[in-house]
Amino acid sequence: MIILMGVAGAGKSTQGRLLADQKGYAWISTGEILRVLITGTRRQKMLQGKLLSDEETINVIDKVLDLIDPNDEFVLDGFPRSMQQLHWLLKQTDQERFDRILVIYLRAPEALVHDRLIQRGRTDDTDQAIGERFKEYHEVTLPILDEFRQHNIKIYEFDASQDAETIHSEIMHHLNGSSK
Repeated sequence: MIILMGVAGAGKSTQGRLLADQKGYAWISTGEILRVLITGTRRQKMLQGKLLSDEETINVIDKVLDLIDPNDEFVLDGFPRSMQQLHWLLKQTDQERFDRILVIYLRAPEALVHDRLIQRGRTDDTDQAIGERFKEYHEVTLPILDEFRQHNIKIYEFDASQDAETIHSEIMHHLNGSSK
């Protein structure tokens, strides 16, 4: 399992698609799945930039991961986004549901990410929602990287302010040097 991490707008989806297409992996975008499946007041919370509860998110991801052959490599984009989600995922690995975890972390300056999100024009990309995402990212998501390190999970870090092709080339270079 290859996990893509980074703040919204860092290029996770772009890199996830490129990697999945080049390597023939399944690409699981948590954001895309949730935007399709979540409705009502929960959807309104998402459109305001707020994260869904860990229980809701884990429940959806658990069902989606049941569709994946655990012997095949796949790209997981946008999960885990909290410590509870991380601990659930680590437990799945401990129970040998998945072979290994490798993390690709896309690091991007906030000003660049803000501009990217505004330009993509999704209804949930308002200044207020973007501000909420940054706050959640710093308080909740970034500590996940430290936890991955504590579990000796390999993290490849990339400068996401570069163009998509350069980042993809760097990712492929590192992945081709990593053994399964």
